[in-house]
Amino acid sequence: MMIREDEPAIVFINEDARQLHHPHDDAIVITLAIANYTTRMVSIDNGSSADILYYLAFQQMRINKKLLHPVNVPLIGFGGMKVLAISTISLPVVVGSYPRQINKEVNFLIVDCSSSYNVIIRRPTLNRWRAAMSTYYLSVKFPIEYGIGEVQGDQLTARECYLAILAMDEQM
Repeated sequence: MMIREDEPAIVFINEDARQLHHPHDDAIVITLAIANYTTRMVSIDNGSSADILYYLAFQQMRINKKLLHPVNVPLIGFGGMKVLAISTISLPVVVGSYPRQINKEVNFLIVDCSSSYNVIIRRPTLNRWRAAMSTYYLSVKFPIEYGIGEVQGDQLTARECYLAILAMDEQM
C-alpha cells in the first residue's frame, strides 16, 4: 500500500480522554468483529509478535474446525513460559465502526490455555493497519479511505481482565 501525501494526520486530543478515569495505567482492550462475531476482550499488544486467538473464544465463534491448519509452534510469553499453538486460521477482522472502519484478514495462532483475553492483536498486524495507539487515551486510530477511523478501548473491561489475570496467578 502506498502512503498518500494528502492523508490526514492521526492525532489524539484531550477530548479523546474525557470518558476515562484518570490517572490510569490500563491496557488497551477493544472489541472487534472477527468472522462476523463480536469479540470483546481483545488486547492490543504492540510488544507481541503473534496474533493469538484463544481456543475457548474460537469455540464460541462456531467456526468450522476444518478451516484450522495444525501447527506445533512454541510461543514464549512474559517470564519465559512456553505455550504451544495448536493451529492457525485466517479470519476477516473489522476494525472500527461503519463507515470509519477497515476490513483485513488476520492470521491467528490458536492457543489452548487460560487467559483473561479472547484475542491478542500483535505489532505486525497493527503496522499493516497503519495504526497509531495511545495508552493514555486508550485509543487506536488508523487511516481509512477518506479520513481517520478509531476504536476506543474499554477501560472497565481492561480492569476486569487485569483482575482476572491476578486471580489466575494466585491459583498457580
